[in-house]
Amino acid sequence: MLKIILPTIMLLPTTLLSPSKFLWLNTTTHSLMIAIISLHWLLPTYYPHKATTHWTGLDQISAPLAVLSCWLLPLMIMASQNHLQLDPMPRKRTFIVTLITVQPFILLAFTTTELTLFYIAFEATLIPTLILITRWGNQPERLSAGIYLLFYTLISSLPLLVAILHLHTQVGTLHLTMLKLTHPTLTASWTDLLSGLALLTAFMVKAPLYGMHLWLPKAHVEAPIAGSMLLAALLLKLGGYGIMRITPLMSPLPNYIHYPFLTMALWGALMTSAMCMRQTDLKSLIAYSSVSHMGLVIAASTIQTPWSFSGAMILMISHGLTSSMLFCLANTNYERTHSRTLLLVRGLQPMLPLMSTWWLLANLTNMALPPTTNLMAELTILITLFNWSAPTIILTGTATLLTASYTLSMLLTTQRGQLPSHITSLQNSNTREHLLMTLHILPLLLMILKPELISGAPL
Repeated sequence: MLKIILPTIMLLPTTLLSPSKFLWLNTTTHSLMIAIISLHWLLPTYYPHKATTHWTGLDQISAPLAVLSCWLLPLMIMASQNHLQLDPMPRKRTFIVTLITVQPFILLAFTTTELTLFYIAFEATLIPTLILITRWGNQPERLSAGIYLLFYTLISSLPLLVAILHLHTQVGTLHLTMLKLTHPTLTASWTDLLSGLALLTAFMVKAPLYGMHLWLPKAHVEAPIAGSMLLAALLLKLGGYGIMRITPLMSPLPNYIHYPFLTMALWGALMTSAMCMRQTDLKSLIAYSSVSHMGLVIAASTIQTPWSFSGAMILMISHGLTSSMLFCLANTNYERTHSRTLLLVRGLQPMLPLMSTWWLLANLTNMALPPTTNLMAELTILITLFNWSAPTIILTGTATLLTASYTLSMLLTTQRGQLPSHITSLQNSNTREHLLMTLHILPLLLMILKPELISGAPL
């Protein structure tokens, strides 16, 4: 564990002391080396918590997510280079330092085996994200987006803290390995029902559940590219991971506690897919599609069967890479045309032919076409939901159909059709952007060769 955390912390002096012309090169290569070293976490093991220290340990649920968070740091640094081109050097350093600060907190949140530490790390990720959105966002609305993000997260997570303390008084420990041995005996009393709800609420807002999702499109649209990638690929996964970690601890809870969450998640997947059909803003469209995909993750995690956990896990990893890639593509368009409105950035294929290949690949993975892990994940979740209750196939089936519709519509609008008359010349796509897209799509296509690495199933 320390062989990843220490180099990550050493990235901070690297950023602050690097000569200005080597700043991007040093931080990107250093973080890419950390990402490559972290891949060994995916290796099979017989131990339930490998890489264990007193407070951290990796198992099949946390290892893939920890590797994903290491993998995305160099990609975020690469994606931000053009965005910060005109900034003075101290601001560039501050930006990279902010990005790096999030990393240990996210790793700690995914790998900790103690609930209090998990809560602290879970909340600490909020501060650098807030700085990214409010300091480097594009428009004045970024302040209201930051306030939305802050208050939604804080208001929902205070009950979580109370519930964790309540659990501690009941059981006497908050260590996850101990809690697995001594199941907290939750009864049907009001206090236990409320603590069960409080434990779930914070993660539902973070995930986000439909109805509690209003902060997400705002934050995504106003965030700089690194902020969008961080939100879509990692912070939403904290919600899904929390649900998968906490729900088994509350197993004696009556079933009807999960019904409202399940209903809202599936209804939300359908509604946000329908919303995507009429979005005019490209980043907003991708943000709403994230809500739709995470709805399936929430629905699967609340059913609590091994198959559904496995499907949720694969979908979280696949969605992390896919949505991050889509945001990067939207950003390359924005940097050239200075507009996110779909009507003003249409027909770009003749101008950027190689970029349209990446657009095609990203949209096909978003649609869950074979041979991507997205398909495997969605099929697993659909089968689990159908097995649990047959009528869910109506909601999930329609949502999948709508997903295909808005994804194809996004692809056709941005790439095909008449080039708008106001676009006369565009900067060519460069090697950095192609490398960025390759590092997104390559893991997605390779993971289908050995999906048990990320399926959360015991190896």
